[in-house]
Amino acid sequence: MDCPANPCYPPGMTDYNPPSDPFNIIHEDQHLLVVDKPAGLLSVPGKGEHLSDCLLARIQAIFPAALLVHRLDRDTSGVMVFALTKMAQRHLGLQFEKRHIQKTYAALVQGHVAEPTGTVDLPLIVDWENRPRQIVDHENGRQAITDWQVIEHDGDTTRLALMPKTGRSHQLRVHMLAIGHPIIGDPFYASGPAVDAPRMMLHSHKLRLRHPEGGQGMCFTAQVPF
Repeated sequence: MDCPANPCYPPGMTDYNPPSDPFNIIHEDQHLLVVDKPAGLLSVPGKGEHLSDCLLARIQAIFPAALLVHRLDRDTSGVMVFALTKMAQRHLGLQFEKRHIQKTYAALVQGHVAEPTGTVDLPLIVDWENRPRQIVDHENGRQAITDWQVIEHDGDTTRLALMPKTGRSHQLRVHMLAIGHPIIGDPFYASGPAVDAPRMMLHSHKLRLRHPEGGQGMCFTAQVPF
């Protein structure tokens, strides 16, 4: 989650101007609500009235029983799951905790990624003086693992599928930076020409889970907008 005030934001990132477009509902039943989160919208409210507008608040205005299960970074778009019952929240929370939920992200990164596939296994910890930024710390960091696969090359950029095996804050963003290919438009970790983009090119494309009632496997997708 983004921090609401300096020094958490880099220069030019102190303003919060969430999109006004309505969110798209991907799936709804008695226990689950799955939506396509817009980029630029906080998942949960930040500190201060100016950061109260968020996806959770917008959803609860329509579905008062909706409960948070997981989060996406403000600048990340795509599939996000909410529970509509306490039972479903507990069940889904355990699936995330036990790493049973499979997530695939689409990302556009700077540079030509030469290898077709790979894995980044680098432990992460918050950079306290610059939070919410995260850094690689082999001594004190928590395990973070990301599989990646090249989808296509386009000039000096590469489109990747990212499959996180853990769920650390900013994991995909820091891991891509660590291998020398920052995500295009990332306000925290990109630099130079990689910053010049209308949004951060990271999208939660696909999420697989088991339904909290009956355990049926389900897969939800949100079209990649870039």
